[in-house]
Amino acid sequence: MKRKRTKGLSFERARAFPIERALAKLGHFPTRSTGKEAWFLSPFRPEAKASFKVSKKLNRWYDHGAGKGGNVIDLVCLISKSSVKKALELIAGDRSSFSFQQQPIFQKVENETKIEIIAVKELIHPALKGYLKSRNIEPGTALGYCREVHYRFKDKSYFAIGLKNDSGGWELRNKYVKNPSSPKDITHIKNGNRKLIVTEGMFDLLSILENSEKLESEYDLLVLNSTAFVQRAMKIIDGYTGIDLYLYNDENGRKTTQKLIGHPQDCNDRSSLYKGFKDINERLMGSTEDLNGQGIQDVFLLPQKRSCLAPDARKVKRK
Repeated sequence: MKRKRTKGLSFERARAFPIERALAKLGHFPTRSTGKEAWFLSPFRPEAKASFKVSKKLNRWYDHGAGKGGNVIDLVCLISKSSVKKALELIAGDRSSFSFQQQPIFQKVENETKIEIIAVKELIHPALKGYLKSRNIEPGTALGYCREVHYRFKDKSYFAIGLKNDSGGWELRNKYVKNPSSPKDITHIKNGNRKLIVTEGMFDLLSILENSEKLESEYDLLVLNSTAFVQRAMKIIDGYTGIDLYLYNDENGRKTTQKLIGHPQDCNDRSSLYKGFKDINERLMGSTEDLNGQGIQDVFLLPQKRSCLAPDARKVKRK
């Protein structure tokens, strides 16, 4: 029965197969997702920031870094390096990575590809420290908020910089990977203050901390980890008298900012401080000279640059 269905599969039926499901079954998961779109790290090349967009409404994908896109058939052809005929067989075949059967089969594959946390320790690995340095973050800045997380995925072991969320899951980052472990949630860091800083991701928070010596004494911190949690953020900001927003300078980030600004609480959009850059870390990486000079006072909340680092946060010479 299934083999006949595979042979008779039409292009229309194949193109209707959800791209998100296809990517999940190939081991690729979104870094952030909304009701209309999802963003992934490109499945074709290594990158630190997601540039691969999937439109849920159109069921189409576009890789902004490579400048190409298409439908699910095109995607399977590129990832599996196969012909259209083979891609159709992969999508419909009962022995392939894909299936038109619904929840039971899909759930089984999800469980098989779930990230398993093995160990959580102090952030000491030279490769992870090097990655922080490459993004102009001193390791000493991350030590109080991030951990070194070792995990398994598809029977292989990996390690990454981890930021724990409020539900016990982790946002995992290294030079090649940007993945969350389940359950995904916000990260709310409570310092007992009445003011709040809201960022979209881990490195946005670290970029502000990198240049703000007394930040923890004046602000609580909220990392969305995904703009899908904007409604949850609205409930949290009810308890604060002043909220500064450092969200992405892209369409999704601007829409999220507007939603939060429309909240009765006093929310301030700080994205103009890194105008011309996607986010505040990109600003930090792209204009180090400005940030080390007088301009630092205009870009970050507090002017004092960190002068004391943890003993292991040594400066390294750039090649």
